[in-house]
Amino acid sequence: MAPASLKRVEKIEELRAAVAEARRAGKLIGFVPTLGGLHAGHGSLIEAARRDCGYVVVSVFLNALQFGPGEDFDAYPRDLEADQAFCERHGADVLFAPSHEEMYPREQLAFVEVDRLSGRLGSAFRPGHMRGVATVVAKLLNIVQPDFAYFGEKDPQQLAVVRRMTEDLNMPARIVACPTVREADGLAMSTRNRYLSPEERRRAPALHQALEKARSAAEAGERSAAALAAIVRGHLQRSEIEPQFVEVVDPDTLEPLETVTGRALIALAAYVGKTRLIDNVIVEV
Repeated sequence: MAPASLKRVEKIEELRAAVAEARRAGKLIGFVPTLGGLHAGHGSLIEAARRDCGYVVVSVFLNALQFGPGEDFDAYPRDLEADQAFCERHGADVLFAPSHEEMYPREQLAFVEVDRLSGRLGSAFRPGHMRGVATVVAKLLNIVQPDFAYFGEKDPQQLAVVRRMTEDLNMPARIVACPTVREADGLAMSTRNRYLSPEERRRAPALHQALEKARSAAEAGERSAAALAAIVRGHLQRSEIEPQFVEVVDPDTLEPLETVTGRALIALAAYVGKTRLIDNVIVEV
């Protein structure tokens, strides 16, 4: 049953008090961390938390630590009122919307970095990105102290890094992976889809189409990771989309594969115009 109304808080201590009250009432705590710019993909995470838990916290915090020079931090959509209404429609109990000063009241000297996993899947193009992600997620998990935290499968590196961080550091939150939500034409839901022009939006479904072509080839007998990556690149280039990277890796370790013999993750990042989008599929043979 959805809550009657959503509470919005901006201070850490106020959030902790609200969560503590829910715990005293015997409720499990579900947590969905976001950057804002909420869409149906985020909605699916909130709804999953609502099904599992008696109390659902959603954070909206645009974390500067995970944006590099020249990235879209300044352009990233900011509409807290719209995000608040979205959270209420999807059944959240509380929206945690801290300021940068609340999350980083002084110069940050402590960081979390997950070795090896943070350097996979095109991380050379975004140095420091995963350190920023791991650090802010660790801070948020320490603040909220949830029983379950929900992440989308659209970003497999983030999911792998957060899982390994919580396991290695004995954090009590259980990480729940939720399927990628797609538009009717297959394009993965993303806040950055808003940047696309009508013509770019028309071409963007080629990302998912390219991945599905590679998956079909693997299911038909192709075992070479290089050949599968070439199928993806070829389809993107024919669609006038520039791939930043296409990799075939182990889904858990993100180690590159030469031959697909069981489960494999085919992941990509590509520029549609000036907009960087990511997507992936799992192949099982």
